[in-house]
Amino acid sequence: MAFIAIIVGIVLLIKGGDWLMRSAVSMSLKLNIPKIVIGMTVVSFATSAPELIVSIRSALLGHPDLALGNVIGSNIANLGLVLAITIIISPINVNSNFYKTDWPMMISATILFFLFIFFDHKLTSIEGLIMFVLLISFLFYLIFFQKETVDEISENKDVLSITQISYYLLAGGFSLWLGSETLIKGAVALALDNGVSERIISVSIISIGTSIPELSASIIAVINKEKAISIGNLIGSNIFNLLAVLGITSIIAPVSVVDMGLLDNDLWWMIGISFLILPLVFFFKRNQLSKIEGVILLSVYISFIYPLISK
Repeated sequence: MAFIAIIVGIVLLIKGGDWLMRSAVSMSLKLNIPKIVIGMTVVSFATSAPELIVSIRSALLGHPDLALGNVIGSNIANLGLVLAITIIISPINVNSNFYKTDWPMMISATILFFLFIFFDHKLTSIEGLIMFVLLISFLFYLIFFQKETVDEISENKDVLSITQISYYLLAGGFSLWLGSETLIKGAVALALDNGVSERIISVSIISIGTSIPELSASIIAVINKEKAISIGNLIGSNIFNLLAVLGITSIIAPVSVVDMGLLDNDLWWMIGISFLILPLVFFFKRNQLSKIEGVILLSVYISFIYPLISK
């Protein structure tokens, strides 16, 4: 029953995130908000909504390892699984934004998170506020100072009516809440039933489940030959996960590490794969990530996840 609850929870989170995105994007288009703002705020929030809801609920319910493991595992999965599968299917060209803003900001957010959590093993409300303010500053820079387009929203998406926007907004919010409740309870039960730590459940099953929206969006974009996905989009998701998801979560409920495996193992994998992206851009074919780099990233992800799930 615990495993079924996890599956049901993941499905509800995926649908809730999709409904929330559809309503939010349509609302933004009706208000004539520029696409760059939609891409870096509305879409980023919608695709990270499952991680945000799960992390907040986990912290409030007294399961901090689920909150931390969810974000750390999702960031590893975004690069090692989602990006890997995407570039194996179709190469992605890397533009100047990657070198100027995207990768440096992701590394800065990663290092800041490391400094906040590694030495005292907790994220306080003040630290969470600093992370969230940094995200707002970054978005402000992208919107007002970066000249190149950061993201594109497909022109084929129909703009919903006000009634439809309200329906999808309510349905999405309810689905995210119910999905997070079901997923967390199922994950905790599965851990207790099988003697597995909440940390392992969170960095494997939950993190993959909450990364499915990014994966499905990436594959659909490749199939439709749309430039709706790029390395910058996934790196942006990782930035949002660290600064917004953990930032907001720790502001609401300070998060402490229970299972030291998060710091001794998982955190280092997240840092390592984040740094690995930069040299991969220069290997084999400059300014492009293709099948070879995808295989490398996928191999790294398997090396991380297999020892955890095989225990």
